[in-house]
Amino acid sequence: MEFNGRCALAIVLTLVASDALAAGPPAEWDGLRRVASKRMDVVYVQPGADFRGYSRVMVDPTEVSFHKSWRRDYNSSTRTLSGRISEQDIQHAIEKGVAAGSNIFIDAWRNGGYAIADRPGPDVLRVRTAIANISVAAPERQTSARSYSFSDRAGEATLVIEARDSMTGAILGRAVDRKIIGDTSIGWRTTVSNRADFRDVVEKWAKDGVRGMTELRALSPVK
Repeated sequence: MEFNGRCALAIVLTLVASDALAAGPPAEWDGLRRVASKRMDVVYVQPGADFRGYSRVMVDPTEVSFHKSWRRDYNSSTRTLSGRISEQDIQHAIEKGVAAGSNIFIDAWRNGGYAIADRPGPDVLRVRTAIANISVAAPERQTSARSYSFSDRAGEATLVIEARDSMTGAILGRAVDRKIIGDTSIGWRTTVSNRADFRDVVEKWAKDGVRGMTELRALSPVK
C-alpha cells in the first residue's frame, strides 16, 4: 500500500488502523511483521531492516484529522448556536495542530541526536506522522469566549508513525497508538487545559518514537 498526498496516513488510519486495534491487530501489515512494544499499542517492522545507516531524519509535516462524526455529535449536544463547532473552526484547529505537531516531532528527533534533513539521501530516514480520530471535550472556537466542558477527559486521539527509506520509499516500520487525553477525574475542561493535555501526549509520542528508533538501530538488522 503506497502513500500519496498529505492525508494518506490519516486515511489509512481511519480505514484500517482503528478497526485493526478494535478487532485485534494482524500479525502482518503491508509486508511488515508485528513486534512486541512497551510504548505503542502496535508496532510493525520490515523483517531484515537495517536502521544503522540512518544518521539523519527527514520529518514530513504532521497530518491532523478529527474523528469523522465528532463535530456532528458535539453540535447535536450543544444547546446554543454560538456554542457549535463550524467547519472553519475545524480547519483552524487542523492548521494549528499541523504546525505544533510538526515542531514537536522535529524537536524530539533533534534532541535525540539525529540531524534534520530537508531532502532525501542515502543516510536519511523519512518519517511520517499522523494524529487522527481526534475528539475534544472543550474545543477551541474562533470567538472571544472561552469554551468550557464538564468531562472526565480532555479528549482522545490516535497516532500513526511510519518510517521509510528516503531514497527508495521502501517502508521499514509503522506504529499505531491510541490515547485517552487528560486524566480520568471529572472536572471542568477548557481550551487552555485541553491544549496543554494534548501537547503533553504528543510530546510523549514523539519521544517514544525516537527511543524506539534508537532501539531498532541497536537491534539491526531486525530478525
